[in-house]
Amino acid sequence: MTDRSTSKPGVSRRTMLLGSAAAAAVAGGGGYLLGRSESPPVQESAAAPSPAAAKYRSRPDLNGLPDVTITTPGRGTAPGHVFLTPFAGALRGPLIVDEKGSPVWFRKVPDPATVAIDFKAQRYRGKPVLTWWEGTIGGTGGQGVGQGEFVVVDQAYREITRIRAAGTEQADQHDLLITAEGTALFWVYDPVPYDLTSLGGPADGVLHDGVLQEIDIATGRLILEWRARDHVGLDESYAPLPQGASAHLPYDYLHPNSVSLDADGHLLFSARHTWGLYKVHRRTGAVLWRIGGKRSDLRVDERSAFSWQHDFQRRRDGGYSIFDNGAGITTERDYSRGLIFSVDEKARTVTFVAEHVHPQRLSAPTQGNFRELADGGTFIGWGQQPHFTEHDADGTVRLAGHLPRDNQSYRAYKAEWAGVARDQPALGLRVEGDSVIASASWNGHTGVARWRARAGGRPGALSTAVEAERAGFETELTLAGVPEYVVVDALDETGQVIGSSSAIPVRV
Repeated sequence: MTDRSTSKPGVSRRTMLLGSAAAAAVAGGGGYLLGRSESPPVQESAAAPSPAAAKYRSRPDLNGLPDVTITTPGRGTAPGHVFLTPFAGALRGPLIVDEKGSPVWFRKVPDPATVAIDFKAQRYRGKPVLTWWEGTIGGTGGQGVGQGEFVVVDQAYREITRIRAAGTEQADQHDLLITAEGTALFWVYDPVPYDLTSLGGPADGVLHDGVLQEIDIATGRLILEWRARDHVGLDESYAPLPQGASAHLPYDYLHPNSVSLDADGHLLFSARHTWGLYKVHRRTGAVLWRIGGKRSDLRVDERSAFSWQHDFQRRRDGGYSIFDNGAGITTERDYSRGLIFSVDEKARTVTFVAEHVHPQRLSAPTQGNFRELADGGTFIGWGQQPHFTEHDADGTVRLAGHLPRDNQSYRAYKAEWAGVARDQPALGLRVEGDSVIASASWNGHTGVARWRARAGGRPGALSTAVEAERAGFETELTLAGVPEYVVVDALDETGQVIGSSSAIPVRV
């Protein structure tokens, strides 16, 4: 492993993101209220259904959000929200939903990025943050290689920084780990000239080298860099060489897709195309052991055998887990699974512990993740299949949901998150007969328990009020009569006003 003490300039997404992409990916106002407003007498609002044509009247810009369906309602689930990155449709970006599938927060990826990937909650400098990758995906032999950068935002969804690869290359999308030291670990797919004649390829071929970088987030300084071709042989790969007219495309022999830390601080990563899991010395870069593939250093029992896998993680009980796709360029297993196994480094053995399977025994040839939850349960994103599940420790499904069939999320996570939006609540109005329906929402604010709508003849004299419990992303309140102006207030669990919309005139 190379120790770097000098800073290399980052590469801006805005100037470089689209420059070398091989293919495109698949497809309220400002201000907020402090304190409590004068509260007129309230009555409970009756629910009023919206016409199907307008999913969110308060935020029509979000009407294209894909529906998230919960098929197994959560019972005894771990607290938290679900984190997704829809790939398809007009609205692609990081999406948080609750256990009913209702949106909590969404942000569309800006141009020139085409998708967001690997959206999750982490900690940076001791504080909760959200991170995701945004960029464009290029095709290499049918496998996705990303060119982009990672975004870090705080609890108010304000951008703290963007994490960019050192040098001229751009960060790959597969994983980002923020360490306790304030550094970021992630992969770069670096195309380098390479003689591939030993494998039957061209002498002037191109190899996609897997480059693991560690960057100091605050300064962008490159701290460590590890190059796979110095440690992992091309003969370990199960991926075929590009052929014919594609022979000079980069050979993606490794396809690393995760990075994490073992309990002793050394590096763990998964390489899909070698069917290998690797433990790497964090200082020297030496491969301490391989699990799986053609050169496994440890003996793997039959039930622990895996292929085309993702997301290699150490568990709190000392075991390890992966998302075992079981399918990819070839099909080795008729269903994918979350796999847990133990490692005995002294005996050099890998022993099966448990597997978690989707009730439909889904097979996901690409993508996916498998993560331990704080209560001992697990959460699985089924990758190419648009599903996610939460499991008890014994594998029983306690929550299941999915995106539409024509969509997918590279990974899916569950985590607790407290967001405090800094814009105003949004308000949409429509007149139905002798009533006004107020539609209220506040994208990303997790502290709203109830909504109150106030109405009257002018903004400073709103004497009529109704209240309703928050009912998903958007809540509707019915006001009798047709007033001149309406305002909605967001209330917390104690009834305090935590934000108010602008006064909106009612147009008949």
